[in-house]
Amino acid sequence: MFNESHSEINVGTHSNSSNSALHYSHNLNQAIGKAQEKLLSLQDKDGFWVFELEADCSIPSEYIMLMHYTGEIDEPLQAKIANYLRSRQSKDGSYPLFTGGAGEISCSVKVYYALKMAGDAIDAPHMVRLRDFVLSQGGAAKANVFTRIALAIFKQLPWRGVPYIPVEIMLFPSWFPFHLDKVSYWSRTVMVPLFILCTLKATAKNPKNISILELFITHPDEEKHYFPERTVLNKIFLALDKLGLATRPLIPTKIHNLAIEKAKSWFIERLNGEDGLGGIFPAMVASYQSMLLLGMPADHEHVVTARKAINKLLVINEHDAYCQPCLSPVWDTALAALALQEADKTGNGKNLARAYDWLKSKQLSDEPGDWRISKPDLEGGGWAFQFENPHYPDVDDTAIVGFAMADSNLPDLDESIHKATRWIVGMQSKNGGYGAFDVDNTYYYLNEIPFADHGALLDPPTSDVSARCAMLMARVAKDHDEYLPALERTIEYIRSEQEQDGSWFGRWGTNYVYGTWSVLLGLEQTRLPKTDPLYTKAAKWLKSVQRADGGWGEDNYSYHDTSFSGTYRFSTAFQTAWAVLALMAAGEANSEAVKAGIDFILRNQQADGLWNDECFTAPGFPKVFYLKYHGYDKYFPLWALARYRNELNTNNESLPSNRITGI
Repeated sequence: MFNESHSEINVGTHSNSSNSALHYSHNLNQAIGKAQEKLLSLQDKDGFWVFELEADCSIPSEYIMLMHYTGEIDEPLQAKIANYLRSRQSKDGSYPLFTGGAGEISCSVKVYYALKMAGDAIDAPHMVRLRDFVLSQGGAAKANVFTRIALAIFKQLPWRGVPYIPVEIMLFPSWFPFHLDKVSYWSRTVMVPLFILCTLKATAKNPKNISILELFITHPDEEKHYFPERTVLNKIFLALDKLGLATRPLIPTKIHNLAIEKAKSWFIERLNGEDGLGGIFPAMVASYQSMLLLGMPADHEHVVTARKAINKLLVINEHDAYCQPCLSPVWDTALAALALQEADKTGNGKNLARAYDWLKSKQLSDEPGDWRISKPDLEGGGWAFQFENPHYPDVDDTAIVGFAMADSNLPDLDESIHKATRWIVGMQSKNGGYGAFDVDNTYYYLNEIPFADHGALLDPPTSDVSARCAMLMARVAKDHDEYLPALERTIEYIRSEQEQDGSWFGRWGTNYVYGTWSVLLGLEQTRLPKTDPLYTKAAKWLKSVQRADGGWGEDNYSYHDTSFSGTYRFSTAFQTAWAVLALMAAGEANSEAVKAGIDFILRNQQADGLWNDECFTAPGFPKVFYLKYHGYDKYFPLWALARYRNELNTNNESLPSNRITGI
């Protein structure tokens, strides 16, 4: 922990010496210039930025399994993916969900199967260690539902080892306790093609007949505990699951065929060209497999395009390769633009104009989307996360793009800004908060169904997304009172979500440091005084978790154990940037805590002007799936350095300011 009287750190002081001030100014401006130049060089000719998005090893493992599902194996590519997988193994032989995390059985099972498919001998040391880990956790029968479905498709366990998810679910009325409209977008896009795969009991070609029975303690046909009972409600759902399976033969063929056709039509409508169903790997793979299972030929336009969408996610290097879970160009572009605006609005004007021209071309309007089911009269205006994903605009992306546009002061953006803001206002949930894709997606009982052992079936409002919406509404509300009622409700929601220690939970970034950064940057655009406890308690918490080196770092363990809130084994440049940006938003620009954080960022800048944080930066789903945004250590530190320089301008005229203060 660091505080302003800490004696072990030489954080420096704001010297009265003009030479010292000029020297610090030179170093700060030089660091900003190098980072800015490098970031600008990474802009695509079309105006956007997109950086790699890396997940745990389950995704590249599933890509190898996909090749063996179809029987079309690209041996050189498989070898490169296997190299990648071997390089990520932990010392105990397991595979974690994030860098430095504990071994996780489901991911480890998939990696073992993929490596065995790639030709690794089961008596190779790394395979022995991996198998020993899986067996120590109870064997492959203890893997999660998604893994068990994959194993059933490869005939490694019986179909009774997976939940009963009949395709006839497609025919349920909207008032039924379970309906597609009641779950999140990512659940919908994955589940619909899975209904087909599981109902028709898809079978992989598995041309090399690779088996992993050695990963089971009890033979999979004899295993009796695929579904441990968790809660009373879960027990009820398990009983219904058994009842549904027993009555399956009673379903008329006509009803069955109607359901198959409805499921097929549902996901084909949303195939999304070469950007894929939902823009996410699991949904893309399931839809591709389902089309083949339904007899669509391999050269059918939809099948070919679906495979291209999957392959667009590959990152192929000289010696290794992996598969991304999705692509993040809209998110990366908005955040890179904000960093460059903080650094030099005028000097970066041409690059920013190109970025916003590209973003304007991606703004959605009248396209069909699942969000319209709950908001049929709301005019469109959002952005998706990916290059294309019109059925699923993202509230978080829309808020950050709209705010970045408003902050840019560039011409010809007002129409886009107000379309986005009106859409945001219309997507507000009843409690004043915002989910990422849907309104009032809070049917929490559904997290108890057997299929939802990951606990991530829903998309309820969260503080980080809500804060970004408040940031946009407040920024454009200066001359437009229509946004104020929704803004006030959002602020009250955010107030209700503040933790006792002053922090906020981060749903879409790791974790309390991210959540607190998100909220304070949003609140800064409002009229709330900096003396409000929302600010003061948060600033106190951030200072309390500062590390001895002046930086900040938080581990994904904080999703599993809140005692890790705000802590990590080491500091990272991007999390330090979040913390100092948050503190400056709270009025702490002249604090020694901020100075120490800035010095940490400066010390760790590389020769190329960037930073290199080798850790995962965000959850896809807390406790289940984590991500590394390769752009975070490229634009967030630049943003923090530039903001600090601009804040110092009030006391030191030698530091030029480009900052435009919001309302």
